[in-house]
Amino acid sequence: MPGAERFRFRIHPLFLAAGLVSVFTGDLLVFLAATLAALEHECAHAMVARRYGFALDRLVLMPYGAVLSGDISGIGRRQELSVLLAGPLANALTALGFAALWWLYPETYPYTEAAAQVSLSLFVVNLLPAYPLDGGRVLHLALAPLGERRARLLCRVVTLVIAAGIAAYFVWTCFSRPVFSALLFAGLLAAGAFGGGRYGRIAFSREKSLARGLEERRVVIAGDRTVQDAFRYLREEKYLVLVLYQDGEFMGELSEEEYLRAVEAGKWKTPLAEILPKF
Repeated sequence: MPGAERFRFRIHPLFLAAGLVSVFTGDLLVFLAATLAALEHECAHAMVARRYGFALDRLVLMPYGAVLSGDISGIGRRQELSVLLAGPLANALTALGFAALWWLYPETYPYTEAAAQVSLSLFVVNLLPAYPLDGGRVLHLALAPLGERRARLLCRVVTLVIAAGIAAYFVWTCFSRPVFSALLFAGLLAAGAFGGGRYGRIAFSREKSLARGLEERRVVIAGDRTVQDAFRYLREEKYLVLVLYQDGEFMGELSEEEYLRAVEAGKWKTPLAEILPKF
């Protein structure tokens, strides 16, 4: 049933300007490949987040890629790590897929080289421990035991150091052939050091679905499994009933409404048995 809220998609005017420039510079294919790779990256984040009950539902295409926003407050560290790594992993698998294609059909190399390089670049770059990249958020997770304020401060320092290093590289290239993309990237990281993503939790509404009728889906699950564990069984086209058993004994049933009340209250770590209605 995830997806009750509309996914908002917007194209930044600078993205259109960058695309127009690529037409006149002969880089249109590279630009399109980079756009598709960025969309794949962000969609991977969104799919994994949705599995855990959170909606990354605002996507903006930018000249340097794409920005996905929402609010993951309340998500577990392991689940957040999965969301963060989903994007780079998707790009890495795509690059490996192109390599396999070249192995089987070498004649495809000239037509797919740019797309493979873009996917590999997104994988590597996003692992840098700098905001607003995925690696920066992974670093923040690793530093979380130090406290939120200290972790955020250290992440900002690391980000600014990396940005300064990339800016220094740009200065060095000015003595031969300036790499302006390095300057743009350094500026992005410097700005990202003081920013942060925001994620929106998935909302639920069954009024329209129930009006047209739904098939019931009964899932047998252990009572000590958490609310978060059961989230994957929700389907837009089916009405969920959780049948709880523990040690071979029937414990009771949870209707979809009862389960969703626990979801909306943020009781992700609560065992299902504890939200059974008391009679």
